[in-house]
Amino acid sequence: MKNYINKLGWTGLSSQTKGGFLVFLGAIFFSTKAIFVKLAYQYEVESIDLLALRMLFSLPFFLMMVYLQHKPKQGEVVLHRQDWWSILALGILGYYLASLFDFWGLQYITASLERLVLFAYPTIVLLVSAVLYHKPIKQAQLFALFLTYLGILIAFWGDFQLDPSPRVIWGSLLVFVSAITFAFYLIGSGQMIPRLGSLRFNALAMTGASIGVLAHAWVVNGLDVLGFAPEVYGYSIGMALVATVFASFLLTAGISKVGASNAAIISSIGPISTIILANIFLGEVISGFQIIGTAFVMLGVLMITLKKENTTAKKAVS
Repeated sequence: MKNYINKLGWTGLSSQTKGGFLVFLGAIFFSTKAIFVKLAYQYEVESIDLLALRMLFSLPFFLMMVYLQHKPKQGEVVLHRQDWWSILALGILGYYLASLFDFWGLQYITASLERLVLFAYPTIVLLVSAVLYHKPIKQAQLFALFLTYLGILIAFWGDFQLDPSPRVIWGSLLVFVSAITFAFYLIGSGQMIPRLGSLRFNALAMTGASIGVLAHAWVVNGLDVLGFAPEVYGYSIGMALVATVFASFLLTAGISKVGASNAAIISSIGPISTIILANIFLGEVISGFQIIGTAFVMLGVLMITLKKENTTAKKAVS
């Protein structure tokens, strides 16, 4: 396999090019999650059952990574009890609760609208940080916030015209709660990742999230995940491998090569990818509202993300 990849010219590429490709592929893989969920919902499966299947099929890979990372390398932090509890709490917050609200929301809205609402999480990070850490919001950031939420409103209005029912409102609110939850996870993980490393933290947090999801499914129905249509298991495996395991590790590896700022630019392909995939596999209509809304959301999020990275870089230099 390695020789085959070398023949394709991979070894001749620069580190930046390799990293960019990894982030690009990871972002597209992440964007398939909503597609898998919507396809599985056609076969009468509950949100918590589908989420449990996703985690069951993902967990062995993350446990393997935890095992490989269990001995700290030279210079790495040795985990203490408080660290373990913090990672468990963050994993539950970011990949259990956020995923649960997201799966609930996808029962009511299109995959395209879900991705746009969820993609607003950097704006929530900005607002929460302003409140918790008293970080002033600059004029350019206010304009970016305006663009982002205007874009979401435009996309929402397009979907609401096609389905003028409370379902669209309720689904959008659930996904927005997911974005809020994920934003808090990012704020908390920002304190842990520099100490533990992104790969180690990702494996541990995902393991903690899996514990939360499986415990929830156990309480609700005794973790009864048998008896579904074969298609449900197929979509769950695809979601676990493509949209969870492969996506998270590709993105982590890519960020280590190109940096978070460049990764933010490349990852903006996600909403576009979801809209295209939703049109192909779900038959969702690509409307002018979606195109305009997506453009505004992407522009607003990129303005906020890149502004944050530039500020961080200036502080590091000074």
